[in-house]
Amino acid sequence: MSKENTTPRASGLLGVGLDATDGHKRITRGEKFVLVGGSEETHGRMTETVIKTFEELKRRDKDLHQVEPKELADILHKSTPR
Repeated sequence: MSKENTTPRASGLLGVGLDATDGHKRITRGEKFVLVGGSEETHGRMTETVIKTFEELKRRDKDLHQVEPKELADILHKSTPR
C-alpha cells in the first residue's frame, strides 16, 4: 500500500477554546466544523479562522479531505487573525 493511501485526511475541524470565565456555553457548527467553548474573543477568532480557511480551500478548488495535513496547517495558520 502506498503512503498516499495511508495518510489520514481531515473530514472535519474541531476547535476548542478553554479560556471562558463568563459562564457562557459557546457552540458554533458548520457542515464540516464544530467550535466549542472559549471566551467571546477566542470563539470569535476561531470562527473567523475556520471561515477564512474554508474560503481559501474554495479558492483552491479543494475540499477538506483533499488537502495534506501540512497544507491544511499552513492554511489555518494564514487564516488566523493576528
